[in-house]
Amino acid sequence: MAVPSVTASEAITLSEGGTWLLDVREQDEWDRGHAPSAHLVPLSELGARLAEVPTDQQVLVVCLSGGRSQRAATALAQSGVDAVNVSGGMLAWSAADGPLVSEGTDAARVE
Repeated sequence: MAVPSVTASEAITLSEGGTWLLDVREQDEWDRGHAPSAHLVPLSELGARLAEVPTDQQVLVVCLSGGRSQRAATALAQSGVDAVNVSGGMLAWSAADGPLVSEGTDAARVE
């Protein structure tokens, strides 16, 4: 099943407009830097936490570079979620000057 994708710039605009943004990276990646409006559900936990993902609206799915989010978006779409992959992931988000926050005292970064 092929899922649609959006560019990081499009994802930034959509998420700032209220579209649900799902980050499927691991906790340590999230802690270093993530989009302010994102919701963390690591790919490894997605199956067990599927109920946390809304089914009544579009969901943007992001990871570091786009591979994990593509797998997650495909699985979500097969479960009835209107999932869209963010091409290039958080690396592209950061390069497009998307907002970032961190969970620590260090400056937010994506790596």
